[in-house]
Formats: sequence, structure tokens, C-alpha cells
Amino acid sequence: MNSVLPRSTSLGRFTSCAGLALWLFLVGRAEGETCFTANDMDPATRSAVATSGQRYYDLVARGDSATLRQAAIPAVASDFSGFEATVKDNQPAFVGAKAAPRPPFLLDAQGTAPIPHAEFFCGVFGSRGQTADSAVFYLNNLPPGKYGIVIFDVPSSKGAHTVSFILQQQGNDWKLGDLYIKSSQIAGHDLRWFITHAHDLKAKGQAHNAWFYYLEARNLISPLDFMSTQATDKLYDESQSAQPADVPSEGKTADLVAAGITYKLISIFPEAVGNDLDLIVKYQAASISNTGQTFQTNLSVIKALVTKYPEVRDAFAAVVARAVDPAGRDYGTLLAMKDIK
Repeated sequence: MNSVLPRSTSLGRFTSCAGLALWLFLVGRAEGETCFTANDMDPATRSAVATSGQRYYDLVARGDSATLRQAAIPAVASDFSGFEATVKDNQPAFVGAKAAPRPPFLLDAQGTAPIPHAEFFCGVFGSRGQTADSAVFYLNNLPPGKYGIVIFDVPSSKGAHTVSFILQQQGNDWKLGDLYIKSSQIAGHDLRWFITHAHDLKAKGQAHNAWFYYLEARNLISPLDFMSTQATDKLYDESQSAQPADVPSEGKTADLVAAGITYKLISIFPEAVGNDLDLIVKYQAASISNTGQTFQTNLSVIKALVTKYPEVRDAFAAVVARAVDPAGRDYGTLLAMKDIK
């Protein structure tokens, strides 16, 4: 989707920022990047942001994409197909559901040019970093402007969801700049399930399975991948202590030997396919143009990965290998765990 807020490439990791947060608490916020919590906003602004967010949620709950598009900023309205599909796919979950809004945030990005790495520290920070009501938003290449963030918790018969709106002020209006709809479950399991199982797997000595389950917990804990809170920071710190040394992370590759060839692994992470949880491995490839050869290489990588980490047989339904060429294009192959010999 063409949104107003460019995604950060590192925010899914929920970087712990206790030291930086304390420094900012003592000496002040970064110049040109100011965040206001609901209590910090003037009443008129708080009411306008909250009311706009509620109106947009009601449109999503009714499946009214046409009206939602009319309320969007031009960049979003001109390429609305992704938003329309998101609304259509998720709208049945919201029928009859009563949404509860969280206190909104206001981000003020000042200046005349996009901010390469914007960081908004919201609320009060203590000696150990974030507090119960604080939040941090990390955004790359953010255009100047004022942005409202409104998040709804939506319980429903199809499982709990969060619906998050990014609003951009244009004149007296708060226009739709982005929309995120996120289920509170992955493969039928919630945050607490993944954390509990990560603890159990770690206790059993299954360090890799524990790490992969922590990754899913981190994916579930926040409604926005560019937002961190006291809870996300705590989980990040806990999971980092469980990270094995031989898995790729934070942009660093790891080696995997398959059929006498050493491959550079880019990332390994879980992914839900229906109610199944699969393990995805991405690795560097010089080319993927010969799909037949790449298919065979993918199979070799899958078998080598399971040989190296035999514990994954008990935690995942399948493994998917994705060869990634220098241009970022990939070619994937799935092999069910029962078929990996």
C-alpha cells in the first residue's frame, strides 16, 4: 500500500532504548520531532484526532471503502487497492464487535524535508527507560507534518484484533494516511501461548525453537511494527538473552553448509499458513533465473537446515527456503516436515 508513513526496516525487532530514553528524558526531545500523548494535547486537537479515528473505524467495520478513500490523503487515495483489500478481508471479523479506542498520540515532524530516521518519544520515561504509559515511534523518511495515531482493540467472534489508523493533518481535517489491521493470534495461538512455549522450549534445551517462538511473540506484542512500549522492550530484552549465536540477526548473515557448499543465510523466522506454523529461511543466491536449479538448491538448503537444527521437526509443519538474488527477488520452495528425510 502507498502510505504516508514509510516503514522502518528495523522496527520489528523493537529495539530496547532504556539508555537513550533516559538521556532524552534528562536533556530533552530530539529537535523537530515531538510527540504528544492524549494528556499532552490541547482538548480541541485531542477531540479532532479521536473523532476522526472513530469515524474511520466505523467505515472499516461497515466495509465502506469508497467513503474511506474519499477521506484519505491524495497519495493514498490514488492507490487504494491495497487498503480496499485489507478492509474487505477483515470486515467480517468486526460485525457486531464493540471497539475500544486507546488514548491517541500526536506526532509533530517539523522542518522542510523528510526526516531520514525520526524517533518520537511519547510520555514520561524513568531511570529504566519506558513506563506503563509511554511509547516510542520510529519512522524512516518521514515527511514534515502532524500525524495522529489512533488504535482500537476489537474483540470479536473471530478472535481479537487491533485496528490502527495513521492520520495526517491537512488544514482543519485529519485525513487517512495509513491503516493497519492485525490479529492477536498467529496460527491459532496468542501472545501468551508463544511466550509460555518459548520458556518451555528454552528449559528443554531447544534454544533455536525457543528463539523462533520469541520472534512470533515479538510480532504479536505491538499493533504497529514501528511502535515500542515498556512491554515490547521487556520482551525484546528477554528474547535477546535466548538468541543462539548461529542464526542470522540484525543484518548479520550466518553460514549453512549444504552438499558441500556454504550458503549465507539472511534470515530465519516463523510464518503462519492457516493454522500451521512454517519456518522460513532466506539465503543469498547469485541468480534465481534457472528455477529448476534453484528449486533443487532450495531443497538442499531445507534438508541441511533441518539436519543442523533437528529440534525444528517438533515445532513446525514445514520449511520454506527462499533464494534471494542481489536485486532482492526471491524464489521459494516449501517442503512439509514429514517429507524431509
